[in-house]
Amino acid sequence: MKEEIVTYSIHEVSPYINWIYFFHAWGFQLRYAAIANIHGCDACRASWLVSFPEADRAKAAEAMQLFKEANRMLNQLDEEYKVHGLFKLCKANSDNDNLIIEDTVLPLLRQQTPHPDNSPYLCLSDFIRPLSSGIPDTIGLFVATCDSHLEKLYENDPYKRILVQTLADRLAEAATEKMHEYVRKVAWGYAKDENLSMPELLEEKYQGIRPAVGYPSLPDQSINFTLDKILGMHKIGVTLTENGAMSPHSSVCGLMFAHPSSHYFAIGKIGEDQLEDYAKRRGVSPDKIRKFLAANLKL
Repeated sequence: MKEEIVTYSIHEVSPYINWIYFFHAWGFQLRYAAIANIHGCDACRASWLVSFPEADRAKAAEAMQLFKEANRMLNQLDEEYKVHGLFKLCKANSDNDNLIIEDTVLPLLRQQTPHPDNSPYLCLSDFIRPLSSGIPDTIGLFVATCDSHLEKLYENDPYKRILVQTLADRLAEAATEKMHEYVRKVAWGYAKDENLSMPELLEEKYQGIRPAVGYPSLPDQSINFTLDKILGMHKIGVTLTENGAMSPHSSVCGLMFAHPSSHYFAIGKIGEDQLEDYAKRRGVSPDKIRKFLAANLKL
């Protein structure tokens, strides 16, 4: 239906960075990530620092310094490196726990663990119009990545190397956030009147979801092979290893849903019955798929 490649400069996507995950990667608690929301003047930073108990101020000062160095690094990277995205809007329908995307069948998993409130067992296919309706629906597929050389910088400086790698991960996610906003408001256009602040965007106040491969509702990394077949990730320099991992490492891919009731959830633990059914729908042996779902299998 529609496919588009986008290329962003780092300063275009850096406002979309969710700094909570950056600080988490460095071992900081959520409260320290709030430095990203503080005005950069000396008075505001000093006021933020003294808001912590004295015993925690050294850690807060460390977070402040890390944030300063991260932004300095972003400015340096902005001179030479880009972030790339690719999305494709496709005709789709659901068929029980499968998605039919154009001519490709994408089997999915459904929750099996009972909910305390007796709410339904969810599968992402629930958010796409069923094939039996005779009416085609739309789904989005996406991939985003940083320039391949970016995460390999500073081989002889361990601190800067880790800093670049953690920033590259955030930049790929930030590019996805910006690209998703464009898809909702323009390319797909189901939310043309959306007008959200950056905090509201990062809190996912918009209509629709974009579950990424490897995340709780889409835990099977080998799905990347199916998405690559439809998207052609090589168009923006992404390749897959034999186990379905993306290269460059600072890449993310997944699905976009527009249904107003769509929301994130975790598949959780599944039994051997669903593992065997899923493997059959994928056309592979249960043993082959088991390694991709080890964290989701009941002991």
